[in-house]
Amino acid sequence: MLKKALLLDEKALVATIITGLALIYYGYLHGLGLNYLLVTLAFLVFSVIVTKIGKEEKKAMGLYEHMRGFENVVANGIVPIICLVLGYKNGFVGSIAGITADKFASELGVFGEDPVYLGSFKRVKKGTNGAVSLYGLIMSFLGGLLIGFVWVFLTGQGAYDPKLILIIGITGFFGSMGDSLAGILEEKGIGNKYTSNIIGAIFGAVFGELLM
Repeated sequence: MLKKALLLDEKALVATIITGLALIYYGYLHGLGLNYLLVTLAFLVFSVIVTKIGKEEKKAMGLYEHMRGFENVVANGIVPIICLVLGYKNGFVGSIAGITADKFASELGVFGEDPVYLGSFKRVKKGTNGAVSLYGLIMSFLGGLLIGFVWVFLTGQGAYDPKLILIIGITGFFGSMGDSLAGILEEKGIGNKYTSNIIGAIFGAVFGELLM
């Protein structure tokens, strides 16, 4: 039931549980309790929601990805965990914002206009790696903002620093752009969607440390 709800296969579910235990450990180690786990669960829930939006239209375009595997969990989880191991709390939040923003861009951006390939700035078909659309960029920013709302709600910082939500949204946007830039190499046969996800998370982590 859980793996079906989260769109994860068996190995991915096991990897997710292990990641969750690590998030709980570092959350209490850093005095933040379950906050690391909860903001990551928010990413998972948001991911499921945007994946299911317009499912039939995505199937018709050949862009619907139902179950996620072990590689997806590792690609999305390795950078946040490394940030916590190294003590970069803002980098952790930034990486979560980045992978969430990218998920919104890829799952919802397909409902906008044909994207522009960043390698040539020419219009290409939807789903092309390394391509962005205005609608997709707006959706990526929205995804980052949602993580910002969740994080400040969990930590109680929003009432004292409302700009933090906007900063996390911007951080997520940059993370999504990092994934798109990596997609240029992916389109040329260098790397794959998992390495692009990792690069996007790294962008989010770096900007999280710089801006937050």
